[in-house]
Amino acid sequence: MRILALDYGTARIGCAISDPTGTLATPISAIEPPEVVEVARLASEREVEMIVVGLPVSLSGEDSGQTALTRAFASDLGEAVEVPVETWDERFTTRMAAQTRRQTGAGSAEDSIAAAHLLESYLQAAASRAEPGERGQ
Repeated sequence: MRILALDYGTARIGCAISDPTGTLATPISAIEPPEVVEVARLASEREVEMIVVGLPVSLSGEDSGQTALTRAFASDLGEAVEVPVETWDERFTTRMAAQTRRQTGAGSAEDSIAAAHLLESYLQAAASRAEPGERGQ
């Protein structure tokens, strides 16, 4: 299953996509400015079967100032696409993305690297929930 992950922000949306087996996460170009129609176009072009939007909650798990904006964006996106849209806890993805850029000199936008970390987390959780023999289907 090909999944698109989004690190939503008011200036841009970091993007990452999984391979068809749902194993690898790759950062792709960010969407700037952040528009639902552009995400819908990207999802269609890349033939994604699900979209995961990073949900910015505080370290304690409570809603942050950005959480309501992100939930509204995810809701609007869900109405614009024909695939499921889920939110996923994105705590620490921005910090991980900054560390990845420092260590590797990655050329991708930090927002898209954060989206890749988000997607890796989502894929790992999905794989651990899958029954033996179901992974990659």
